[in-house]
Amino acid sequence: MRPGHALVLFSGGQDSTTCLAWALTHFEHVETIGFDYGQRHQVELQARTEVLAAVRERFPQWAGRLGEDHMVDLAVLGQISDTALTRDTAIQMTAAGLPNTFVPGRNLLFFQLAAAVGYRRGLHTLVGGMCETDFSGYPDCRDDTLKALQVAVSLGMGQRFTFETPLMWIDKAATWELARELGGDALVDIIVRQSHTCYHGVRDTLHSWGYGCGECPACALRRAGHEQWAARSGA
Repeated sequence: MRPGHALVLFSGGQDSTTCLAWALTHFEHVETIGFDYGQRHQVELQARTEVLAAVRERFPQWAGRLGEDHMVDLAVLGQISDTALTRDTAIQMTAAGLPNTFVPGRNLLFFQLAAAVGYRRGLHTLVGGMCETDFSGYPDCRDDTLKALQVAVSLGMGQRFTFETPLMWIDKAATWELARELGGDALVDIIVRQSHTCYHGVRDTLHSWGYGCGECPACALRRAGHEQWAARSGA
């Protein structure tokens, strides 16, 4: 076990569910935090509660270490954003070379608010599922961004915070494998059946990799990663 307690930025998706399992494996006490920013795929907020309930039920060895869940109303972010995740608009590339699913400032705000909650509750390790390997080019997912933010947050709070990103340098196939290493087939099953990633919020068809439209960038990454993982591991 690592010293200290952890706060997981938990959306209810594949990556944050894997990071939750990682934190529960490494820390004696873990809490979670989610954000309602008016996201188009509001269904992920329900997925959060379902994943947490399933983890508590199916992993008694983790249930005692899984503490309070915090939900933050971040509606202002949705109000000032004009993106495909906060508006009913087609997903496409922008002139800046980024998909219009990029919500400017999202991860920066997430970590700052998580640090404020962590400050109050004595949780100085913040865990996020950001990744530079399989991602859509979002600048706030980059390792350099989060290292710089860690320094700024620690200075601004007057306490040292550590940002952990267990998925930063692995691809989606390796993320599936990490989930199985951490929690076996039971955790993989929770990710497939309870977690949510699809930007369109589609939950009417269960694929081998989970629910989703199968076409949006989030579904495409998740599906391709599952196919690669299954081919490598025989899953």
